[in-house]
Amino acid sequence: MTSKILLRAIATEGRIKGSRPTSPVWLPVLLAIAILGVFPCSGQTVPRPQAAWDWPVSTPDTEGMDPVKLAGLVEEIRKGELCPRLHALLVVRHGRIVLEEYFNGWQADRMHTLQSVTKSFASALVGIAIARGEFKGVEEKVLDFFPGMKDIANMDERKAAIRLKDLLTMRTGVDFNEKGTGSPLEQLANKPTGWDKFYLDRPMIGPPGTSFNYDSGAVILVSAMLKNRTGMHALEYAERYLFKPLGIVNKYWNANLEGHTHTGGGLALTARDAARFGLLYLNNGRWGDMQVVPEAWVRESLSMQVDLTVPGQPPSGYGYWWWIGAPDWQGAGRQYVGFARGRLGQYIFVVPEYDMVVVFFGDAKTSAESGKPIQVFYDRILDAVRRPAKK
Repeated sequence: MTSKILLRAIATEGRIKGSRPTSPVWLPVLLAIAILGVFPCSGQTVPRPQAAWDWPVSTPDTEGMDPVKLAGLVEEIRKGELCPRLHALLVVRHGRIVLEEYFNGWQADRMHTLQSVTKSFASALVGIAIARGEFKGVEEKVLDFFPGMKDIANMDERKAAIRLKDLLTMRTGVDFNEKGTGSPLEQLANKPTGWDKFYLDRPMIGPPGTSFNYDSGAVILVSAMLKNRTGMHALEYAERYLFKPLGIVNKYWNANLEGHTHTGGGLALTARDAARFGLLYLNNGRWGDMQVVPEAWVRESLSMQVDLTVPGQPPSGYGYWWWIGAPDWQGAGRQYVGFARGRLGQYIFVVPEYDMVVVFFGDAKTSAESGKPIQVFYDRILDAVRRPAKK
């Protein structure tokens, strides 16, 4: 039975032109950049180092999954019968890797573009900044982060009213889209500097907090907000307060000439490190003995802040730069699935009901192919879970 999981397909998502980490020539250069450390600034509290950690590995059978069903899925992918452009599939259950497969010449230690999965990492940084007192909260007005920016174009009461929460829920009311050649996103991406001013100058098309409009520019803006409050753009801030606690060493994150990190879609990681981030959220923001992301922030981020459900279809919606998917229709039916989604078929699924994280990496060429992992997740991977018998 094919599940009818309806989600708003985003055909084009935020990325800098020419920055696809799937290029074999491009990756060695990025790896060399990524391993360079970022030195901490004075006066900042740095989380204490965590002990080296690596993934425990188990078997599907031991962790309550059907190995035959998973093996059949992998075989279909290898034969090109399903998701023919998939690069990686990783399943974590009860904190242990139970399935890790790479396809089409991909390798475990190779960094992969995350595309708009990056947005969920940016969400984590916002939650951390609020907990540290650097951001006042989701009701704070966005223009309060830019007191020195003069002559903002198209200024009106609607623009003055945009809150951080409106950025997080894609309801800014700003005229910003990513539809094809010459789109605002492409214009921004082609600018070597001034991403924050470009976004803030855009006209308004409606009042903030009312209408959902997928908007990578709103997410890209948050790096400048971090810079103005902490002295660090998103990459440096993440190095200290997210990547370091998780033990993520190798990464690449695009930036413009001002060091403004592309928080809308410029991050690249290995599949195992992407799964670390998923496990962090599965564990309510906790990593070992450290609360990396506030538990309340994780809960709010994975809650349906914007209901996008179409009548007659399973529930779907949006949290704080996370997508919200329907519960497992064969399970208890109570817990939503949170997932980060990126162009070309990048996904991190967080499944509290089954204590599970699932990562897909790929290079899909069409919107339909890019969305295929959602169907595979619901119909094949969740189907391999040995669920308790329904009463």
